[in-house]
Amino acid sequence: MFISFLFYLRIMLRWLKGFLIRKTLNMHIFFSNRLQYLQTNCNGQWCRWAGDWTSHLQTQSTGQEEEDRCNFLFKIILIGDSNVGKTCVIHSFKSGLFSDSQHNTIGVDFTVRTIDIDGKRVKMQVWDTAGQERFRTITQSYYRSAHGAMIVYDLTRRPTFESLPHWIQGVEQYGAANVVFVLIGNKCDLEAQRQVLFEDACTLAEQTGALAALETSAKQHHNIEEAFELMARELIERHGGIVHQDSQSDSPTVFLHSDSHPVDEGEHLEKRSCDC
Repeated sequence: MFISFLFYLRIMLRWLKGFLIRKTLNMHIFFSNRLQYLQTNCNGQWCRWAGDWTSHLQTQSTGQEEEDRCNFLFKIILIGDSNVGKTCVIHSFKSGLFSDSQHNTIGVDFTVRTIDIDGKRVKMQVWDTAGQERFRTITQSYYRSAHGAMIVYDLTRRPTFESLPHWIQGVEQYGAANVVFVLIGNKCDLEAQRQVLFEDACTLAEQTGALAALETSAKQHHNIEEAFELMARELIERHGGIVHQDSQSDSPTVFLHSDSHPVDEGEHLEKRSCDC
């Protein structure tokens, strides 16, 4: 009798866990679709509208109203195999903090940060997606409205790099026609455990049309800001904005480390190593 009770209790707990996960994912999808609708149907004035709307709420402070105003709003998704450090990269970008006890993402999650690019306020809506196979169908629905994608691999695990073509294919299949993507090799602070050469990532970036290949360390906050700034500048330029350009170069000014390779047609691939 007691064993039967435990059996049915286990079944009920499993059902409840699945129910809560489905409800959470449905809420993510609902709010994502609403944001996409507002962005699409407000003639590009979503940021300004949001700022005006919140100004009528008595509970919102002046500082919050200012935070809601922006010149550009871009949706960026981070994709890649499980346990490559996507969540840690996002936390490093958002707060500069790192946690060793980070749990796997269930479905999707997102954070928002506003950065300044040459006097323009750029709001980055960064979506963190689960890398597990069982969440692929759900996370692929978020590709459609994304302006940019950061495809992350763990440079200490060769299989996560070898799966990049699969993730790139997913972006091309489910994402917008003009989506910008970069390849990010995370955990470059673990140089002794490296299994992926930076030159291999550069070659793949050039072959697949990626904007750049970078190596990052969420733990040491290495190349995190540079990766998002590079993405933001490219998106601003593609959406009709003007970004500052160095007088000696035709490309936007972004100061990259030696383990960053912006892809330029015809550029000679030089040997670069991680210097973190």
